[in-house]
Amino acid sequence: MSLKIRAYLLAGGSLVFFLFALFSYAVKKKLLNQIDFDTTVRLQDNISRRVDTPFSLFSLFGSFEVTTVIIVLLGIFFLIKFRKLYFGLGFFFVAIFIELLGKLFVHHPSPPFFMLRFNLGFNFPQHYVHTQYSYPSGHMLRTAFLATFFIFFLLRKLPLTKLKWIILTFIMGFSGIMFVSRVYLAEHWLSDVFGGALLGVSFALLSLALFPSGHKKLPL
Repeated sequence: MSLKIRAYLLAGGSLVFFLFALFSYAVKKKLLNQIDFDTTVRLQDNISRRVDTPFSLFSLFGSFEVTTVIIVLLGIFFLIKFRKLYFGLGFFFVAIFIELLGKLFVHHPSPPFFMLRFNLGFNFPQHYVHTQYSYPSGHMLRTAFLATFFIFFLLRKLPLTKLKWIILTFIMGFSGIMFVSRVYLAEHWLSDVFGGALLGVSFALLSLALFPSGHKKLPL
């Protein structure tokens, strides 16, 4: 990867993280509370209850357990390809640490229980580890991180084919459904999900800026 591309990625990641910080300040000052509540009510009023179970099942794919397995597999793949560790993937866990700080210190209570529409009797253990507040959304953070990571490689590696656009559409659709489902299920407010997306994108860009270079099979 050229120094110019790395510089763009570092600048982009830093800019998006700065936007996340500004947005977090707005959330902390309760400037978005009415928008949060109105958005959840409108989604729940206008989307059929028949999606409760599909959306609940879908949310499992954004869990800490599933996304961490994907990150570990990516690390193993790049270790095999490059014969060295890709330390940039560590930004995934740095972002999760910042998420936990937000949930501890940004006063932003979760949606009330009566709005909750998650209806599965099963969830991963991480779901039962509760923090005091709900900002930002970990599901959206992890989804945005992985989506940004894979989109970057698709745009740089694959030729412009129908398959490429199908994969891109799938990734964007997956991210969009995750975004809407977190709010519809009242697992998070709109601001939680948007903040999680900003945090995930910023650290994915920073991670990509540290991507190993010099391997002939993966020219960047």
